[in-house]
Amino acid sequence: MERWQSRVAVITGASAGIGAVIAEDLVKAGLVVVALARRETKLQERKQTLPVDLQTRYHPLKCDVTDEEDVKKAFAWVEKNLGGTDILINNAGVFYLGENLTDSNSTEAICKTLDTNVKALAFCVREAFNSMKNRKFDGHVILINSIAGHTTERVSGANMYIPSKHAVTAMAQTYRHEFAHAGTKVKISSISPGAVDTDLLPEYIKKMGIPILSPEDVSNAIQYVIATPPNVQIFELTIEPVRDKVINRSTLEQNK
Repeated sequence: MERWQSRVAVITGASAGIGAVIAEDLVKAGLVVVALARRETKLQERKQTLPVDLQTRYHPLKCDVTDEEDVKKAFAWVEKNLGGTDILINNAGVFYLGENLTDSNSTEAICKTLDTNVKALAFCVREAFNSMKNRKFDGHVILINSIAGHTTERVSGANMYIPSKHAVTAMAQTYRHEFAHAGTKVKISSISPGAVDTDLLPEYIKKMGIPILSPEDVSNAIQYVIATPPNVQIFELTIEPVRDKVINRSTLEQNK
């Protein structure tokens, strides 16, 4: 991680769960972190839990990543005050469980899922990449994907979540080519964890007693990916807990 010391990492969805842990771990690893989220109070609370000598490297910034103008303002602030974005960790995401895509009341879940999981990702990557390209800096873009982005199995009531993560998988490939064609060496990594113990994980899965990843597991994987040599790119990393039996989708459905 030596080459990233004092470099600037922007993390979306940083007020809780995976994003909050990533932000704290990277500050402790010597990076400067800009933590983006809508809940500014939560970000401030996270900052206060850090050792006093590290708090100056943690910058909480209120931002609704589904609002394009809000995203532009946030990345402009990073450019003006910190010199630009060196690493982007696009972590913000939502998961609405309950309505099928064909249900008449599914519209809100469909729109909010696409807004956060797909459109917001595109807004943030665009701003971060252009910061890197304009400064001729070989940065790193990390997308928090999901194993749901690599399966065609159906989970009843998952709404637009699985399709949105398939979009992230396709976008990662698109960015990989665009970054190279732009003449940069900016890296792109898609991190696809299985079930992670966060507020997004449905309670029925947590109560099944099966092994589940922690946010710390995902954060450790991200540090591993970032720490690779400049000539190495981990494009796709799938993370799942060790199990003593196979848990398939039908098992999950039976336990709902």
